[in-house]
Amino acid sequence: MFSITTLFDRAQRVLISGAAALILSSTMITGAAADIAATYNNSCAACHDSGALNAIKKGDSAKWQQLIKQKSMPTLINSVKSGMTQMPAGGLCDSCSDDDYRQLIEYMSK
Repeated sequence: MFSITTLFDRAQRVLISGAAALILSSTMITGAAADIAATYNNSCAACHDSGALNAIKKGDSAKWQQLIKQKSMPTLINSVKSGMTQMPAGGLCDSCSDDDYRQLIEYMSK
């Protein structure tokens, strides 16, 4: 037979482990968004913040949506990887995957 103290101890452990799992999962989700923001700042911002070299500015949703619709996301990703007239191959991100490029394009388009 359990005492009330044992029951409270077990309930407390369950609540603490559940809270820890919740904090960890929200940190992981926030971390992914922070990583894309950091990658943007380190790789894309030099041109896309100011519009240098005719780069579409971050946050110009209308132009980004038009470009995505016109070219398609897979074509844009390949363009970034290959480089474009005024953009170096990889867009200054040597470690980016196709998914990273997709997330960066989506990040800039908002």
